[in-house]
Amino acid sequence: MSASRIDASVVVQAMGAPRDPAALERQADSYRELLGYLPPRVEARLQVTGALDPVLVDMQERIRAHAMNPPCFDVKTAQLMIFGMLMAELSDAAVIHGIAARRAGASWEELQAVVSMAYLFRGVSAANRGADVLARIAEREAQAR
Repeated sequence: MSASRIDASVVVQAMGAPRDPAALERQADSYRELLGYLPPRVEARLQVTGALDPVLVDMQERIRAHAMNPPCFDVKTAQLMIFGMLMAELSDAAVIHGIAARRAGASWEELQAVVSMAYLFRGVSAANRGADVLARIAEREAQAR
């Protein structure tokens, strides 16, 4: 379920360095603040697109921040909704947003309720994936202690 980290030095050698390293670091920090780490696929996008099309990566991040943080929802609610959408899609990214929901105060009961809702529309695959996702989040939390 987890992607491996890229070798940033290979990316720099092949594609060049990100044109705005300070912007890249700010963008990476927004993920670290939400999740406690920078997901490998996000890191790859920031590095590669930051080198090849920094205007696009900046637009992607501004749209992401705008859509993910509407003023009408607190972070926990937004992350629970995103977690549910991703569970219904059986997306590996559900783990990331489950972690974000937990960091924002979501309980295991709330995450399970979201998995149960996904089950209604996606079936046993969502229930199975959801149980695996919750177990992986618990493992990650245990390792962090």
